[in-house]
Amino acid sequence: MSTSNPAKIVSHSVVVPAPASDIFNLLADPRRHSEIDGSGSVKAAKLNAPERLSLGAKFGMEMKIVLPYKMTNEVVEFEEGRLIGWRHLGGHVWRYILEPVDGGTKVTEQFDWNTNKSPIMLKVMKAVDRNSVSIQKTLDNLVKRFS
Repeated sequence: MSTSNPAKIVSHSVVVPAPASDIFNLLADPRRHSEIDGSGSVKAAKLNAPERLSLGAKFGMEMKIVLPYKMTNEVVEFEEGRLIGWRHLGGHVWRYILEPVDGGTKVTEQFDWNTNKSPIMLKVMKAVDRNSVSIQKTLDNLVKRFS
């Protein structure tokens, strides 16, 4: 995980009423990402997506923000049942951190743009603010999915 500028990490957490292993299994299956996506941009995993992600795994997603496009990601952080994070050509990392707590699992989703290749473009597109809202919706969707 990045220990650089915390101001460049958008982070929200929620307690999901499920074991960490169940939540992690959903996150590690790119074919299921559209089930919880709060942005509305994730449409489907490409046919060559692995059934289960692991460190170094690459997976493609069919996306749509105004127009359809395809994005390839690489898993750059992975600890079974606890941490998964991926990066695409923009350089930023989407990460999920899972911690067992009373009542289920604390799930933290982060958009870490410390390593983004074009931070000015993120600001122009207001992506940081939009991603904050999307993260909250994704976490709400996780709670609903496991309730």
